[in-house]
Amino acid sequence: MSFKALGLSEAIVRAIEKKGYSNPSPIQEKAIPPILERKDVLASAQTGTGKTAGFTLPVLQILSQEQSLRKRPIRALVLTPTRELAAQILDNVKAYSEYLDLHSMVIFGGVNQTPQIRTLRKGVDILVATPGRLLDLHSQKALSLANIEILVLDEADRMLDMGFQRDINKILNLLPVKRQNLLFSATFSKQIKQLANGILHHPVSVEATPENTTVEKIDQKIYKVDKNRKNELIIKLISEGDWQQVLVFTRTKHGANRLSKKMSERGITAAAIHGNKSQGARTKALKGFKKGDIRVLVATDIAARGLDIPLLPHVVNFELPNISEDYVHRIGRTGRAGASGEAISLVCHEELSYVRGIEKLLGEKLQSEILEGFEPTNNTEESKPASRNHHHRKSSSKRNNRNYNRRSRR
Repeated sequence: MSFKALGLSEAIVRAIEKKGYSNPSPIQEKAIPPILERKDVLASAQTGTGKTAGFTLPVLQILSQEQSLRKRPIRALVLTPTRELAAQILDNVKAYSEYLDLHSMVIFGGVNQTPQIRTLRKGVDILVATPGRLLDLHSQKALSLANIEILVLDEADRMLDMGFQRDINKILNLLPVKRQNLLFSATFSKQIKQLANGILHHPVSVEATPENTTVEKIDQKIYKVDKNRKNELIIKLISEGDWQQVLVFTRTKHGANRLSKKMSERGITAAAIHGNKSQGARTKALKGFKKGDIRVLVATDIAARGLDIPLLPHVVNFELPNISEDYVHRIGRTGRAGASGEAISLVCHEELSYVRGIEKLLGEKLQSEILEGFEPTNNTEESKPASRNHHHRKSSSKRNNRNYNRRSRR
């Protein structure tokens, strides 16, 4: 199916082709038609599925078909949890609206609000925002939400995880009752279903998993190691493996800082991104990582949410997440677009219960090894040390692949 066959205008199709896309992804095929029909949509889609274009393209189509008002009141609002994701969404909106008479902008905290207020006063059709800065500027009467026709909640599950429920409720009370609502989430948790029930009216449900993100493409492996030797092990793996682009996950901001500093001291260019970093520092780190100036990006789950890093070869769980679904989100950042990927987890004794939860979710047992010279002192499960010149082995059957794909869509 082509983008034109989905009902998109020539101007939008032209912009899509300029970006190098020819056929819609599954989530785009499923989401665009009901959105164009002005129906509410509940979509399950992770990063890497093309979900941003899935709501951006039809929203642009709807707004461009309407007569634009002279003062350009905000007609579409996209709410998202992090600054990075908000900036990426705006990039998409601007690229796809290149041949349309629509104005768009992004607002988020951590930067000077004065330029944002100045741009808002000129008139904006589409506003991408994080909840805190949106409420802040609204309280200052710098913007009005009285003319919103379309509300998009992107990464809704992460917004709830980050404690934005109260802010979301406040924002909903500021919007017109009659509007179109689009809710995108990586999972359909109980909380998400409750949120959807309070916002959406007779929604169309659509679902898609990341393209080419399957166990066949991701070599998953666990290295058992003592907690106090994880730093030493990860530096060895990156150095001896000559890994040039590695996304590393830690559970805490302080942990990300410590690990990044330790790597830099050992001659591995690294940067940390998390909520305490300034927007300028986060943008600089991500840019350096994508360009190859920085080999290792150490991130917390929240800061990494929505990062679009194509062809990422290595993801390392320096610490396992205590929520099994987050493991799936993390490793899904590698093995995209037909490329192979590697997901390594460094697991200490206290994290073995997390492993069992992840294996239950995936429907398979993860390959586990102990690297020679890094034998854990309190390991309770049998596992033979691997030689220094170990080879990575694929770890799943076709049956397990099907289980993984089916479960990761939940």
